[in-house]
Amino acid sequence: MPELSEALKKLKASSTVAFNTKAKELQRSGVDVVAMTAGEPDFAPPEHVLAAAHEAIDKGLTKYTPAEGTAELREAVCEKFRRENGLSYTPAQISVGTGGKQVLYNGFMAVLNPGDEVIVPAPYWVSYPAQVQLAGGVTVAVPTRPEDGFVPSVEAVREAITPRTKVIVLNSPSNPTGAVYPPEVVRGIAELAAEHDLWLFSDDLYEHLVYEGEFVSGAAFAPEHTLIIHGASKAYALTGWRIGYGAGPERLIKAMSKLQGQVTSNANAIAQYAVTAALNEVEKTAAFIAMTKRAYVARRDRLVEGLNRLGLHTPKPQGAFYVMSDLTPIHPDETEAATLLLEKAHVAVVPGTDFEAPGQARFSYATSMENIEKALERLGAFVGASV
Repeated sequence: MPELSEALKKLKASSTVAFNTKAKELQRSGVDVVAMTAGEPDFAPPEHVLAAAHEAIDKGLTKYTPAEGTAELREAVCEKFRRENGLSYTPAQISVGTGGKQVLYNGFMAVLNPGDEVIVPAPYWVSYPAQVQLAGGVTVAVPTRPEDGFVPSVEAVREAITPRTKVIVLNSPSNPTGAVYPPEVVRGIAELAAEHDLWLFSDDLYEHLVYEGEFVSGAAFAPEHTLIIHGASKAYALTGWRIGYGAGPERLIKAMSKLQGQVTSNANAIAQYAVTAALNEVEKTAAFIAMTKRAYVARRDRLVEGLNRLGLHTPKPQGAFYVMSDLTPIHPDETEAATLLLEKAHVAVVPGTDFEAPGQARFSYATSMENIEKALERLGAFVGASV
């Protein structure tokens, strides 16, 4: 049997996918599992976006587009950044990919050489270290603490910088913690990137899901050093449509588009047309986001209250749709604890192992209030407490 690539042999599978798969296997066998694993909104997409997708089909807009995305979508992205963030970009500084994940990967591939270091505050999204590894880099974790709201210290980031550092990653609001970094922290880290001539990758996918605090992108403080990673999945409930976009210096965007042209070419043409409508029909999209935020806040508050009442310490996040909860009262090992919750309580969560969050697990509240109540009831019965 021919051998597989050494690089892929070393690549870890996503724990999010693994536990989601286990939950679905139980569900297929007839077990009623409350799945709180996936970061996927449970809302249907906005009606005007669905209508735009139908319009694209009716117009026959089903052919290849430029690898970097249609001119119309890139112009709409530029206008979004001007309108919402006070940032100035041209279409040549925008790259559209198959989800924000591809944009991020293209970015790492465009800037990393073997042995280059990437600083990432932890807990972090599981795909950061995997993508850095595939690009030949090394992830350097900067731990954050629940008592600090999982917000990194600027000084801790400074201390992590070495001669091999190439990129600092910022993700606010954060997956998996829901932390929203204060503007002074974002500024401080962005200024570090500029001072040391580093790339700053600002993962802003959850920008529109901020409930307390203030969102600000690192690009506001170091635009010539910053790649913004953004997309349509979270705020517009378009996860399966796979549209992400990046904004940054033109030479970086050109390199990323060159890579994409040799790998996947353009993102889905129909979805590009629909996301253009989401960005341009501002009032309708804003109303949709406001509706979802009201639901997320109510779900978050109930889940945090219930988990803390059960003795599972859970800080209240300011954004995104996740909470990180301490599972050590159930078992000191987070994977064992998550497995017990799945097999005994039939509640699926993601252990913190791959998030660099020992003893903790991520609960997604991108699910119905009914499911949250059911999960809390089952957890209460399992740990012998009342919610």
